[in-house]
Amino acid sequence: MSMAIPPPPLLPLLHLVALAAMLSFSLPAAIAIDLRILHAFNPFSSLHHPDPFSPSSFEATLLSLTSHDESRLLALAATTTSHARRKKAAPGAPIASGRLLLQTPTYVVRAGVGTPPQPLLLTVDTSNDAAWIPCTACAGCPSSSPSFSPANSSTFQPLPCGTPLCSQVPNPSCPSATDGAAACSFSLTYGSSSLQASLVQDSLSLAADVISGYNFGCLQTVTGASLPPQGLLGLGRGPASLPSQTRPRYAATFSYCLPNFRSLNFSGSLRLGPAAKPRRIHSTPLLANPRRPSLYYVNMTRIRVGGRPVRIPPEAFAFDPSTGGGTIIDSGTMFTRLVAPAYEAVRDEFRRRIKGGGAVTFLGGFDTCYSGAAVKVPAVELEFEGMRVRLPEENVVIRSSSGSTLCLAMAASPGNVNSVLNVVASMAQQNHRVVFDGAGGRLGIARERCT
Repeated sequence: MSMAIPPPPLLPLLHLVALAAMLSFSLPAAIAIDLRILHAFNPFSSLHHPDPFSPSSFEATLLSLTSHDESRLLALAATTTSHARRKKAAPGAPIASGRLLLQTPTYVVRAGVGTPPQPLLLTVDTSNDAAWIPCTACAGCPSSSPSFSPANSSTFQPLPCGTPLCSQVPNPSCPSATDGAAACSFSLTYGSSSLQASLVQDSLSLAADVISGYNFGCLQTVTGASLPPQGLLGLGRGPASLPSQTRPRYAATFSYCLPNFRSLNFSGSLRLGPAAKPRRIHSTPLLANPRRPSLYYVNMTRIRVGGRPVRIPPEAFAFDPSTGGGTIIDSGTMFTRLVAPAYEAVRDEFRRRIKGGGAVTFLGGFDTCYSGAAVKVPAVELEFEGMRVRLPEENVVIRSSSGSTLCLAMAASPGNVNSVLNVVASMAQQNHRVVFDGAGGRLGIARERCT
């Protein structure tokens, strides 16, 4: 649970004001809209498949999830290292890489695109600025997934090559350098797959709110083995993200409570607007990385296991914009990843403090697994500048449906990616209200049962 402690009721008024300034966000009073957020395993998401954590499928599920996590980490690391090699940072591209687009989704929300609104599922992604939408004319997109029909929307319009966003998409294609009125299209590749899309604008409906003139990529052609299952809603910090495009309406502020992905019949919430935060919440400053402006960097300072601080080299958590090093909060990665020295120290302390676990085994990409339902898991705490978050067992280990097997739900960054980036992933955030205050430059976390 979050370690925020309410002040005694009789503190002097000036002390209360000062304390509130330290612990809360600088947000105007407003009403947030509230969207239902589902895990992709939820039977109501339309992406559901049979119990992925049954004893017979547990190991295969872990292997699949860790494999998709590694693909995502490779994409995140590639963007940080490619920017680090440049002498001057380029503007953040508003369109997600193919690697991030084609991964298996984790959490999704229902939205409407066009006028009248056409219902779609969109993946919630805090490390992307993009909105990707599969369109009905898309060749190669899954026929079983909902798509958007531009012809059935009275407010749809393609964006011309002369729009500033066209210069930021990957591999833009325009008839000539001087033809600014031509439609902006672009392409990208990922492994054996390739994508072609156009940059367009239409209305986006979220709950009762309608956002006019929302910019997104309309998928037209997909080839290869990997296909996008549905759209992508970018909640990153860059110029084309939902928070940036709706800044006048929602003050670049949102929060979510992610449901436990094992609670398949429950949902959480995504709230947009300044009223999205709890009344009392500790927070930590958001750090700006001009070479990777979309990511939500924070200063993680320490990890405790069983109440004891783990000895981790300070450079493992050091924020370094030139290399992309540091710690980010990310909704699209499932399991928390730490740079090797940090992970090994946390893992070793976890092994020392777990009780009743017996022999350590390897399973599904995890190196710290145990058998037996009576295993006692030590508490894990993440410490940030100005904020400490205590993680309950459900945020620390992953169990099979029978409870007979559990694994520490963390891992080291894969050896083939940039090893300087720590990722606090979605499983560690489950059943917490996570507040992203872009206007105030702060991020807060408080315990909340959202399932």
